[in-house]
Amino acid sequence: IETIYQTLALADNLDAVANLFLGRELLTPWRTLDDLRMDAEARKVFARLNKNFKNVRVPVRRLSGGQRQTVAISRALYFNARILIMDEPCAALGPAETRMVLDTIHRLKDEGIGIFLISHDMADVFEVCDRVTVMKNGRVVDTVRVADVTQDEVLGMIILGQKPKRA
Repeated sequence: IETIYQTLALADNLDAVANLFLGRELLTPWRTLDDLRMDAEARKVFARLNKNFKNVRVPVRRLSGGQRQTVAISRALYFNARILIMDEPCAALGPAETRMVLDTIHRLKDEGIGIFLISHDMADVFEVCDRVTVMKNGRVVDTVRVADVTQDEVLGMIILGQKPKRA
């Protein structure tokens, strides 16, 4: 289980490769950093998520929001996470970067990776989620299948803290 935080928890002064392996660096048999192997492994996992991501050796502060999100998700996937908790993964992203993240979520679901998506954006929730759980004041209001409710009903659950009334 890995968590991808809304703030991404990346070290802005380090490049994408260093961020991927931060705290879990690969070592040579002589116990030195295996930079070549880390670079090759990082490029493979980055390409899996975003084929256009090539700037792996620039500080992450110079990357776009979508590329930074790629680094954060790659960190979780490289270490074989089978479940991802994603906290507002599209917050502060533009439309193209949001599309990239949502497409990535679709691909990860297709690969059998379980995803807990924490989001207030109903369009994103309804596009990628199978079920939605609404909480209000620390209590679960209800868990429903996305196919069985409308966005307005979910918003009603959020605002009123009540299950949707069905006719």
